[in-house]
Amino acid sequence: MIGKKVLVWGMARSGIHAAKLASSAGAKVRINDLKSAEQIGSALDVLKTEDIEWRLGEAIDNVLEGMDMLVISPGIPYDHPAVKKAKDMGIEVIGEIELAYRLGQGHVVGITGTNGKTTTTSLLGAIFVNAGKTTHVVGNIGIPYSGSAGSMKQDDYIVCELSSFQLESTADFRPEIAAVLNLTEDHLNRHKTMENYANIKMRVFEKHDKSNYAVLNYDDAYTRKMAEKINSTVIWFSRTNPVEKGAYVENGLIVYVNENGEKTSVCAVEDVYIPGPHNLENALAATACAMCAGVPSPVIRHTLRTFRGVEHRIETVRVIDGVKYINDSKGTNPDSTIKAIQTMKEHTVIILGGSEKDSDFTEMCRILKDSFVKYAVLIGKTGERIGQTLDSVGFTDYEYAGYDFEKAIKIARSHAEANGNVLLSPACASFDMFEDYEARGREFKRIVNAIEETNA
Repeated sequence: MIGKKVLVWGMARSGIHAAKLASSAGAKVRINDLKSAEQIGSALDVLKTEDIEWRLGEAIDNVLEGMDMLVISPGIPYDHPAVKKAKDMGIEVIGEIELAYRLGQGHVVGITGTNGKTTTTSLLGAIFVNAGKTTHVVGNIGIPYSGSAGSMKQDDYIVCELSSFQLESTADFRPEIAAVLNLTEDHLNRHKTMENYANIKMRVFEKHDKSNYAVLNYDDAYTRKMAEKINSTVIWFSRTNPVEKGAYVENGLIVYVNENGEKTSVCAVEDVYIPGPHNLENALAATACAMCAGVPSPVIRHTLRTFRGVEHRIETVRVIDGVKYINDSKGTNPDSTIKAIQTMKEHTVIILGGSEKDSDFTEMCRILKDSFVKYAVLIGKTGERIGQTLDSVGFTDYEYAGYDFEKAIKIARSHAEANGNVLLSPACASFDMFEDYEARGREFKRIVNAIEETNA
């Protein structure tokens, strides 16, 4: 990177860390965003000590000249006209994940899929920590890969959560172990078709050979089919079927069968701390990845018994007047919200809606109608469309709260019952009302924690 002219486009978290990393590696860095420095604010302070050219508030077309490399934000589609223009100019185009991979060290495990990525990534990171490994949990989980790459050592373990947006712009990225957890409709407003979406997820295996492991969900039709098209050594995980190689459930136990056919009992299913069938799948995936990495089964067992989950994913915030308030802001697509709904075993009021991703809500609404969800509060841009879908399946106990989040929680509270739940699981992205799902979850928790108990 020494002396290379690198343009970093997009000054969100990953872009800021990418610029800092490239500069520290000796590149001549230029940064660009349509927002001005004043609009971006104090987040840019970390770049003031670096020798970086700021070209903020300008169109990208005006700042490409003379560059050797363009590092794009995950929010910028790979088919953007400016990306094509850069390629036509002979500029190499990569994403922040690719940059961090090239400049980092260590044993990389990549985790992708539609749902369960954050929990599986966090759980696997905890397993490596408990195994005594220096561990970096990075990627789409909130800590950019480029934020830690400069400090990584050869024997470190990197567990990287990967979105389809991030995988679009990889080139040489080659995790030693990579997992695709599942595939359901998501981000079709960007990827257009499920075939395109699946092909982008498969990029995590693109540079693999038989020395690398692909951990795949045997129970998912899309991921099972992936095994036919990749060069990796395939290791399965399954909640419902025995598998030849991998992790599965047998007589109430999580077991693992290695490449030599040797079986190891890892943990009783009932001892897995995080609840729900979807979390059992996450535990199986993490077990398979950890066993591929040579982690002893007692370490995995201990972690499965003690790992308490992640923020914003079926997270109990507070119990008020006997009602449990649950933050599942990470539920950003219908399938993820289905999993949250299926975890509810008492009277539940759900808050649904957000920004548009061209998702089909029909199956979610059908499952909701036959679940413990008895009332729905609808918010945001998709609220009315979700309401129409609820009508079509015969569920009419709902109310639209518009873009007023505090009002939505107040309505939900008014329909809640003692020993029941209020569940925020929007099935949509957050960008019509919040910066991201984390901001949405934090605001939910702030409002809930400010509620005064009537029976205090």
